[in-house]
Amino acid sequence: MITNGEKIYKVENITKIFGNHYILKDVSFNVYKGEILGIIGSSGSGKSTLLNALVGFLKVERGSIKFQNTAILNKTSDDRSFRSIYKNQKELKRIYGFAAQAPSFYPNLTVMENLLYFGSLYDLPIELIKSNANYLLDLVGLSQSQHVLAKNLSGGMQRRLDISCSLIHDPKILILDEPTADLDLVLSNKIWNFLRIINQRGTTIILASHHLTDMENLCDRIAIIKDGNIVSIGKPEELKKKKNLEDVIHFKSTPGNYKKILSELDKDVAKEIKKYKFMDKTLVIHTNKPSLVIHNILKESDKLNEELIDVEFIKPSLDQAFIMISEGEPQDAKSTKAVSKKKKKHKKKHHYPKKNKKTKEAALMAEPVKKLQFLK
Repeated sequence: MITNGEKIYKVENITKIFGNHYILKDVSFNVYKGEILGIIGSSGSGKSTLLNALVGFLKVERGSIKFQNTAILNKTSDDRSFRSIYKNQKELKRIYGFAAQAPSFYPNLTVMENLLYFGSLYDLPIELIKSNANYLLDLVGLSQSQHVLAKNLSGGMQRRLDISCSLIHDPKILILDEPTADLDLVLSNKIWNFLRIINQRGTTIILASHHLTDMENLCDRIAIIKDGNIVSIGKPEELKKKKNLEDVIHFKSTPGNYKKILSELDKDVAKEIKKYKFMDKTLVIHTNKPSLVIHNILKESDKLNEELIDVEFIKPSLDQAFIMISEGEPQDAKSTKAVSKKKKKHKKKHHYPKKNKKTKEAALMAEPVKKLQFLK
């Protein structure tokens, strides 16, 4: 949930090039404190590249990525308080946890040994690391497996260990790439529920996923990325409104004199019906005002002595909006343009920040979250 509109990430016109192709092209957006921001897009659209750029694992050729250093201090922010992620990696690493698609844990270490190792990367006191590790193991249901080698865990348990490693230092920002990939429905739901709890206690979450229905229910805002460009960003309801997606009513009655029912509607009501059709002895109506329309449909059907059999409401989905927005926006002609030799010649060398050898991703059990201890 967005708290006070305070920005904690500012992404401005970033471009990332691999070989002769633009993977990200002039991408700009803000991330607000306390929100859950979802990133959706087809395979190869640039989602994972964007997340890796946000944490400094990948250096961009153009543009800037800055974070709000008051995310820890909780002071009033202004533009002067934003710092480059590339020049302030040590401070940035203190406030974010990252779980990539590939597991990060060491397979020949036990569950507890992995947590202790990742905790040591943040220079936390050993007693604090142990305390946080025990809490996380209890939270994700791995307490009984803490002495088991990570390679011997099931896929779901490995995912839970992975995200636990990313939470060992109680990050203010959690960045996840496909956190429920290859998990069954039950375990996926536990992850989504856990993320809600984590967010409620103040953690900002940025995540990419293909599970659009879950993203719609979870995220405050969603960014749609296509061919390295963010073609739309906003609340799920805003994205659906952009394409004028209507609610759908399925009305079924007997004897089913639907034409007569429609003809009896007031003009003000009838104009709210965008389109209709008859399908399997059912009247199917598309409208932006379902309550008004169904109220009058029921009223007129009652006058005509129709016997109601069934009424079903279908809300427009994020899947529909995603398909329409993605297909409706033409690909930027420059998004796959080869890098000119001239630009290559004058391209400055960058000192890339060292990538943490291990990134983290796992599934978590949904239980009440207590505040982890964090080194002040």
